[in-house]
Amino acid sequence: MRLPVVLVTHPSDRLQTYFGEQALARLQQVASVKLNPHAHDWSGPELVAQAQGCDLLIAYRQTPLDAEFFGAVPQLLAALRCAVDIRTIDVAAASREGVLVTRASPGFGPAVAEWVMGVMIDLARHITDASAAYRQGQVVQPRMGRELRGACVGIIGYGEIGRQVARLALAFDMRVCVHDPHVQPQDPLLQAVTLPELLAQADHVVCLAPALPETDKLIHAQALACMKPTAYFINASRGQLVDEAALLQALDQGTIAGAALDVGMAADQMPSPALARHPRVIATPHVGGLTPEAIAHQALETVAQASDILQGRMPPGAVNAGQASRLVKRFSP
Repeated sequence: MRLPVVLVTHPSDRLQTYFGEQALARLQQVASVKLNPHAHDWSGPELVAQAQGCDLLIAYRQTPLDAEFFGAVPQLLAALRCAVDIRTIDVAAASREGVLVTRASPGFGPAVAEWVMGVMIDLARHITDASAAYRQGQVVQPRMGRELRGACVGIIGYGEIGRQVARLALAFDMRVCVHDPHVQPQDPLLQAVTLPELLAQADHVVCLAPALPETDKLIHAQALACMKPTAYFINASRGQLVDEAALLQALDQGTIAGAALDVGMAADQMPSPALARHPRVIATPHVGGLTPEAIAHQALETVAQASDILQGRMPPGAVNAGQASRLVKRFSP
């Protein structure tokens, strides 16, 4: 009996960081694994050529799977996204071809929440500024900092990460207000408010809303104008939630005190260079969820999904189970 073949598209220099040895070893126990030997991501004809004869494909975070791809891989049963975000996959096209699409559940909540608290402290105590000045050999003058204790954090989006940020903020004796039109916080220590109320009250505005058509440029010029000039803006969600020109103008004019960005409109959701180099900004290259624990959660879950599929079972995380006709046909009696 032929051993099923699983193609893992992660570039060779990203496999360890975004998939890991443990997940790879487990995958090799259930299938013949074909790896990307190159340091670049596959796309177009190259990706189609590499996927020929493969039963499953585990997609790296940037690997594009479009209608042309799905129409050119007749043997492929499923495309598994080793992440939550599946916007690089044309799910409608996969469904038309009968290909199952799966996604991983978010295992990065604690990591992102800790990043948020870290930059909150950094912004309030000017840690990055002082460290950079010392490294440049400058004489650094002490600057007055601000405590988190007693300050107000406004959390936009009360999902898993928002709940974790709220718990950490309460442990710092912060006042927590939340805005989410779809969720009502049950914790009596949290205050549910409108977005304008949150922006006006918060000393730290933390953007954790999902990227949806209705949240596109949610943080625009008018929203930033509602913030206190002493307040900080933190984005750990997605770049498209922010009008970057408006944010840049607010920073230039001192409308807000500063910002911390782990995401933006540059490639792969990186912070945009114009904002990243701004003296009032702390920027990191989309690493909020980049910890061994977070990566292992999603990679091992993806391997478990692959194992289920290869045994004819519909896995958790299936996006289009009702259209997975190839899987049904392969394992029908």
